[in-house]
Amino acid sequence: MRITGAVLEESGRPGPFAESLPLTVDELDLAEPGPTELLVRIEAAGICHSDLSVVDGNRPRPTPMLLGHEAAGVVERAGAEVRDVREGDRVVLTFLPRCGDCAACATDGRLPCERGSAANGRGELLGGGTRLSRRGEPIAHHLGASAFADHAVVDRRSVVKVPSTVPPEVAALLGCAVLTGGGAVLNASGVRDGEPVAIVGLGGVGTAALLVARATGHPVIAVDAVESKLAHARACGADEAWTPEQAAERGVRAPVVVEAAGHPAAFETAFALTAAGGTTVTVGLPRADARSSIPPLTVTSEARTVVGSYLGSSVPARDVPAYADLWLDGRLPVERLVSGRVARGDNNRAMEALAGGGALRQLITF
Repeated sequence: MRITGAVLEESGRPGPFAESLPLTVDELDLAEPGPTELLVRIEAAGICHSDLSVVDGNRPRPTPMLLGHEAAGVVERAGAEVRDVREGDRVVLTFLPRCGDCAACATDGRLPCERGSAANGRGELLGGGTRLSRRGEPIAHHLGASAFADHAVVDRRSVVKVPSTVPPEVAALLGCAVLTGGGAVLNASGVRDGEPVAIVGLGGVGTAALLVARATGHPVIAVDAVESKLAHARACGADEAWTPEQAAERGVRAPVVVEAAGHPAAFETAFALTAAGGTTVTVGLPRADARSSIPPLTVTSEARTVVGSYLGSSVPARDVPAYADLWLDGRLPVERLVSGRVARGDNNRAMEALAGGGALRQLITF
């Protein structure tokens, strides 16, 4: 079938992206879903820093590539071997399929799936190869989703079914921002009931961590260098909100600190704010050549723990329904993550806004 989507022609073009135009909206051919795959009509997609990291070259991927990995949609066709998802079901796309067979999949989310990670790196679906082409030339998939289009073919293991009562603009954000930020708090940190959580970096993932922490009964200390993000954090229920300098001056310490900025200075800030015996969880994705400096003596003398968490150490099939239930119960106001709406042709401007540091989650609706 013929679809329209936003294709990244090459990585690393300089900003402003509204002028260098790394993304072009073009017509593509989408093959039929295979036996274990689904054809999904995309309803809403979020623009995430992981998309920007491919655009600016910080996360190298094969190009040309149809971008987009955080989305929700409705199943229009299911492959012959798919039994548990039907036409008309609303599904959340997740950016790391789990094969269920490798050693990493046996770690309850702690390690990313080996086969899924390899397929993502190649720009392919979990079953191998691409279902996208343009004038006979293959187009790579982004993280098994390629959701900046009106339709996508995805592996069954790249989606989670949610109730139709969860609207698409909420459901889309469950698959990346909420899974990653919420999972950093609930899955990776070992946080105890009622313990305070500090969050460094209040973009989409950090704000999602804030919302999930509040929804599950944890006081939150929000930390960011951007004043507007601190104000938004207070509106989202943060008990305290400080710049890194203010937090240091006040001697802020927390038993659990989540770093969600993907920057070496933010990691150092998060470590400095962690109490003795506490846990620093890093969930941000910095440049591959980024380096941080922390005192190893402190790790030993204060019995500290530093934890890396990819996708919030989540098992999407388990965690997405739990977050959907929190939203349905009125406890998780996911809508607060949305900072703007994007017309389908304005992807480059949206990337520029994200690079500027002020945007949380911009949404494209189809």
